Amino acid sequence: MNDALPLAFDPSGLVVLNAIIAFMMFGVSLDLRAADFVRVWRQPAGAVAGLSAQAVLTPALTCLLTWVLQVDPALSLGMILVAACPSGALSNVLTWRARGTVALSVSLTAVSSLAATVLTPFNFALYGWLNPRTRELLSDIAIPVGGILAQVALVLALPMLAGMLVGMRAPGFVARAERPLRTLSLLILLAFIGGAFWENRALFVERFGDFFWLVVGQNAMALGIGWAVARAAKLADADRRAVIIEVGIHNSALGLAILFTFFPTAGSMMLITAFWGVWHLVSGLLLTTWWGRRPPVVA
Repeated sequence: MNDALPLAFDPSGLVVLNAIIAFMMFGVSLDLRAADFVRVWRQPAGAVAGLSAQAVLTPALTCLLTWVLQVDPALSLGMILVAACPSGALSNVLTWRARGTVALSVSLTAVSSLAATVLTPFNFALYGWLNPRTRELLSDIAIPVGGILAQVALVLALPMLAGMLVGMRAPGFVARAERPLRTLSLLILLAFIGGAFWENRALFVERFGDFFWLVVGQNAMALGIGWAVARAAKLADADRRAVIIEVGIHNSALGLAILFTFFPTAGSMMLITAFWGVWHLVSGLLLTTWWGRRPPVVA
């Protein structure tokens, strides 16, 4: 696949991006315990709702959306890649702002991140093939499933396990450092994405009409899927907020890391994925600001 765009990107930035993702995952996992996974197992309604909406419905409906709307194949693959990525540390911060159930959010992020080591390359390959408009383009590239799996494990699973270990061994450190680490990692990620946008601002302005409404529409669809599934599962209001945010917020930084590593000439996919990193923050902050002023309804 070669739809190269003149994106300005320093190869050393890939190392920085992977480090940022790992750092955010480490910070989120500091207060994560095995008991959180046990709680998900014993009270699975919220987790099943969130994971099914995120890992099954969102990629499937994204594939259908790109097919029905006859979206450009390269842009479609970018949308499918984002849909295949798990939620990220940002969702935990936003759930806290929304007065949602943070424990459920963290547990969903942890489980989806672990599952992503298999599901991200699987869903990307599956739905890229199922869409007849992207199938031919996908057949022109070799998807390094093993490489993607290894990268996802390196930047998500290993930092998560490290964070859990540090949290168990040094609870005092966690109490002091958890919130500053989350804030710092988020600011670093925003600075990185902002810098990439600034370096490529002319290109983003030129191609704005190609990707803006695709990203906005896909994000709105993901939030709607989260709302519908959480409502169907009859979750409590605070749990519902956590699920909606988890489904609507995707680890687009992981998607960018995959693209820059394995598909460096996929310019249109990078436009979609990079703008997702900005837009889901905007939509997430708007939604959580509104929720933050309204305490969850207690049944």
